[in-house]
Amino acid sequence: MSKETKEFIKDTISVIIIAFILAAILRNYVIEGREIPTGSMLPTVQLKDRVWVNRFIYRFKEPVRGDIVMFQPPETVQSTTPYLKRVIGLPGETVEMKDGKVYINGRALQEPYVAEPLEYDYGPVVVPEGALLVLGDNRNNSYDSHEWNAWLTKDRLMGKAIAIYWPFDHFRLLPREVSFQ
Repeated sequence: MSKETKEFIKDTISVIIIAFILAAILRNYVIEGREIPTGSMLPTVQLKDRVWVNRFIYRFKEPVRGDIVMFQPPETVQSTTPYLKRVIGLPGETVEMKDGKVYINGRALQEPYVAEPLEYDYGPVVVPEGALLVLGDNRNNSYDSHEWNAWLTKDRLMGKAIAIYWPFDHFRLLPREVSFQ
């Protein structure tokens, strides 16, 4: 084998190794693509959509109401698959669900992303410090905070979903869209 061929092979292997290392760093610490396995976030995120998850944002800021977050479910939930839900209740807030709506500290939320009104009552509960109350947008068909009998603690957050990237005709940013009535 010639010297040039050996150099070419060495350079090619070096580039491939560096590319794998950079891809692993980006996936674990910066941005990650995830396929959505359930319909709990319908109509916002469709079954089998792929979303980009910003993995570093919550190292610099706190989650806010309306963020769509990827997280490891609480230990009481018998699942190791990450979940995707919307942040609704923040630490110290009183959350109640009744009359088809979600109330935060007695004020009804306006949620244009929800396809149908709630068919259940929940609370009132006070979200503890260091925890969040999260709900799927498909409220009546979502296994979320109202059913877990546990709080989602912030240390279980994996990141914020920022966009749907596949299938390409579903591509769009994921805005918060939540406000009070």
